[in-house]
Amino acid sequence: MNMFRSLFVVACGLLMVSPRAAAVEPSVSTNVVPGSLRIATFDVDATPPIGSMMAYDPVTNRWDLGLRARGIVLLGAGEPIVLCAVDWIGIANEGQDIFRDALARAAGTSPQRVAVHSLHQHDAPDCDFSAERILKEAGLDPRQYDGQFQRQVISNLVTAIREALPRAQPVTHLGLGEAKVEKVASNRRILGPDGKVRDTRWTATTDPKVRAEPEGVIDPIVSLVSFWNGEHTVAILSYYATHPQSYYRTGIPNPDFPGIARFFRQLAVPMALPIHFNGAGGNIGAGKYNDGSPENRLLLAERLADGLRRAWENTQRQPMAASDVNWRVESVALPPAKYLVRETLEAQLQARDPKFVIDGNVSKLAWLRRCQAGHKIDVACLSLGRAQILHLPGEPFVEYQLAAKAARPDLFVAVAGYGDYAPGYIGTAIAYDQGGYETTPPASNVAPEVESVLMSAIRKLLQLPP
Repeated sequence: MNMFRSLFVVACGLLMVSPRAAAVEPSVSTNVVPGSLRIATFDVDATPPIGSMMAYDPVTNRWDLGLRARGIVLLGAGEPIVLCAVDWIGIANEGQDIFRDALARAAGTSPQRVAVHSLHQHDAPDCDFSAERILKEAGLDPRQYDGQFQRQVISNLVTAIREALPRAQPVTHLGLGEAKVEKVASNRRILGPDGKVRDTRWTATTDPKVRAEPEGVIDPIVSLVSFWNGEHTVAILSYYATHPQSYYRTGIPNPDFPGIARFFRQLAVPMALPIHFNGAGGNIGAGKYNDGSPENRLLLAERLADGLRRAWENTQRQPMAASDVNWRVESVALPPAKYLVRETLEAQLQARDPKFVIDGNVSKLAWLRRCQAGHKIDVACLSLGRAQILHLPGEPFVEYQLAAKAARPDLFVAVAGYGDYAPGYIGTAIAYDQGGYETTPPASNVAPEVESVLMSAIRKLLQLPP
């Protein structure tokens, strides 16, 4: 009860401190000029029902804040562009295919112009229709991969998008803002004198000596991209790189501290839809500032919300036209990890080993089958004037995000990670020699050569020479 009373007090305080929350601007243009840029927003409940299975545990109860699947459709710049963020742990393999196909049909576009990302909360569902199909074909319980609820959410998203398109609003301006987030993110991988990983600072770290280590390599910046119709804000997209866990394994689906921070900002700017994306946070977590105590969820949410508030106050607007929008895609074949041996995985499946499902090996088998069949993953970039938003798969290390920003200091670069979840952790080449949880079996499903493949795609998307 005390936590929810605190939530209410903080939310009211945020409403008072936001200069833009005092009144809703009445000057909203509804005139649609042929060929002009427009935006439609959508938002559906993505909270699984009691009794269904999440990534780790069955749902036993509900929280006041549920899980959301929300996004935007940009119209008028060629075929529509769809961006969607889902409060799930991951959407992998055919899960990505079916999500993107369905949203593309709803928006009247091609799947390559759809980006679907998860925020990676752990008290949340998984989605991998390839894994589900493999298990059902083998006569096994699909467990967390049962896709009945996930398909219902996709159906609801299709309905929401179709209903949103006729209400699309003109985009007259783009807003860009940044701010530093204090005392949330820290690097999980602590190196020893030999350059190898000495300790892993988990998202909840109880050892005070490990928490006392320096933050390490992070990107402390939260980036905001807002779409405006005159003086009215329609949607606010935020990007911040960190694992989103404060504590989990509760049996209660919840959006954790990024979802609470997002809720605070929706109270502060109530007429705009806030859509949050997890950046390249594969090796980043809140472990330095979080020992797993439940009260830390609110504390971390307040700190992230404060960064979002300051980024909002720092936002600079500029006129926006359809000609300022561009969507580029690089389809890449990520190299599968050497430890993944198809014959071994297939044998485990045939042996009906229960650990095959519980340990997630069925999803790895699905990924390996797709790799060997020549499947490629789309890495995309949305250009909005000088803003470049990269859409990456898996759990990429923050070094990819920092490299992209460093390569184009003349631009506003933001990164959304956790696209296709099948690759798992995507480390840098050197990280695979350093050891540590993220780059050793079974966490990463890609080989060290992934760095050259992914960085080549990023450089092309940012229009840089090789």
